[in-house]
Amino acid sequence: DKATDPSIPEENWECIQRFCDQVNADTEGPLLALRLLAHKIQSPQEREALHALTVLETCVNNCGDRFHGEMAKFRFLNELIKVLSPKYYGTWSSEKVKLRVTEVIFSWTVWFPQEVKIRDAYQMLKKQGIVKEDPKLPEDKILPPPSPRPQNSIFDTDEEKSKLLARLLKSSHPEDLQAANHLIQSVVREEQERSAQVSRRVKAISEVSENVKQMDELLENYRRQELSPADQETLQTLFQRCEKLRPLLFRLASEAVADDEVLAEILQASDELTRVLGQYRQAVS
Repeated sequence: DKATDPSIPEENWECIQRFCDQVNADTEGPLLALRLLAHKIQSPQEREALHALTVLETCVNNCGDRFHGEMAKFRFLNELIKVLSPKYYGTWSSEKVKLRVTEVIFSWTVWFPQEVKIRDAYQMLKKQGIVKEDPKLPEDKILPPPSPRPQNSIFDTDEEKSKLLARLLKSSHPEDLQAANHLIQSVVREEQERSAQVSRRVKAISEVSENVKQMDELLENYRRQELSPADQETLQTLFQRCEKLRPLLFRLASEAVADDEVLAEILQASDELTRVLGQYRQAVS
């Protein structure tokens, strides 16, 4: 509250720095900080929102990878998008706040090119015409540090296995070298399985989205009694395909219990599937 106090015209850098220190000290710091900052950025008071954006950018500078990971999730990006979107707060947010939010998201696409969700969010804003052109970033703009070194090895994500592998490879004992070989094969298999899971999930969610969209259109025509026999057959085929996708989504959800964001994405797709299947049964029965 002190760092974003709308009654003070200038930034309170002492409070902002203390806020960053608290974020770094707390295990849940990045998640809680972003939740609080989202609320402040959406404030109807322009100065409070602008102060909150300065705090956000300072955190990006000072709070490291854990903070970057949370800020790059759709959960937080969607809160920023609400400030710009006319469906939410875009109709009453000041132009100054909206410009700053646009600058923030755009600057992240430059400094964090590996964060696909940031780029997707920004491209969506441009596609919908909410952002007309890329903003010109002022020279005195607070920018995050350059993006971290990309991971060159699958062992970079697991420090313990990385250290074990290094120790085994330095050994002159044949059994240690054999153990290193087994470790490499094991990690590669795990990485391949993770990639396969991601691929299955993306494909399934995409298929659900496309099928639900087609069913919605056909059901609308069915209610108006404007559906040809061929389209009725297509609708029935889509219904059967969607029925088969339900157990797949349940299986994907059980694989993703450790990742809240991925689980939320799967459950949202499942909800859409349940909705359209229910509407089909109601309309056709």
